[in-house]
Amino acid sequence: MGLSKLNGLYREVILDHANHPHNKGELPTSTNAMTLHNPTCGDTINLQVKVADNKIEDIAYTGEGCTISQASASMMTDAVKGKTTEQALAMAKIFSDMAIGKQRSASELAQLGDAQILTSIMEFPARIKCATLSWWALQRALLKQSDEEDNNE
Repeated sequence: MGLSKLNGLYREVILDHANHPHNKGELPTSTNAMTLHNPTCGDTINLQVKVADNKIEDIAYTGEGCTISQASASMMTDAVKGKTTEQALAMAKIFSDMAIGKQRSASELAQLGDAQILTSIMEFPARIKCATLSWWALQRALLKQSDEEDNNE
């Protein structure tokens, strides 16, 4: 498959997640929650996680933002649902490392599911915060780092 066809496929998957998001909405009950806002572009993610027996039993998000931030949140929720908190935190670390250009193995990237295609976004520095916002919210929610943050790192 040629690079342009591959990039086209990636764009289609990103647009599909943005236009038909998975796990978007509010959880009736959650054990962990985090709101993060990216002041640079106005993206906001309100993440709610229900953890039981050290596993992510359910996860949902609300918020507004660009195609990349909304697609990334949809992909992230799909990837971590049913995982242990340790697995989810490890996946968030893999994604964060990928965002800053650290090399990760193909098997580590495969753990991210559809979210691994966001590696193509990383060549656009202005979009990195958009892609990582939901993953940072996940980390902070699982580690129970303050209830709300006005901006990200």
